[in-house]
Amino acid sequence: MRNKEIAARPHRLIYLLSVAQRRLQRWMASQPGSEVTPAQAGLLFILGRQDGVLMGEAGAALDMGPAGISGLVDRTAAARLIERRADREDGRAWRVWLTPKGRSALAQAKTSAAAINAALTDGFTAAEIDIVARWLTSIQDKFPRPSDQKPSDEHQGAE
Repeated sequence: MRNKEIAARPHRLIYLLSVAQRRLQRWMASQPGSEVTPAQAGLLFILGRQDGVLMGEAGAALDMGPAGISGLVDRTAAARLIERRADREDGRAWRVWLTPKGRSALAQAKTSAAAINAALTDGFTAAEIDIVARWLTSIQDKFPRPSDQKPSDEHQGAE
């Protein structure tokens, strides 16, 4: 019965998600004093948890392909927030490391993220936010990146 109730009320979820994402990204990028773009902040957060990750690992954590992470690393290195070094064990692989300027920008990004998260959750109970977070996380499982699909997943629906 609950699904019929939900189906009776069109929520335009695709549209709402798209608009929310664009507005949030634009708002974050327009903030005065922001040294980094939202994408760069994401990379800094990854490196803040584990400095020296492989570029591919950083890309996977940010849901980016090789070209996307390469461009992001190039831009972030040009801003002197990170540096790229060849992997000691695999000369074809690159690792990325925070610079002192990157550590400072990471601290600022953490403060900004806390304020943004507070604004996003204002007016909602913790239980409501838990449901929203669970729903948004479920999207990643329901719509995996093509490279995340198991071989058996690729053939589902073909029968």
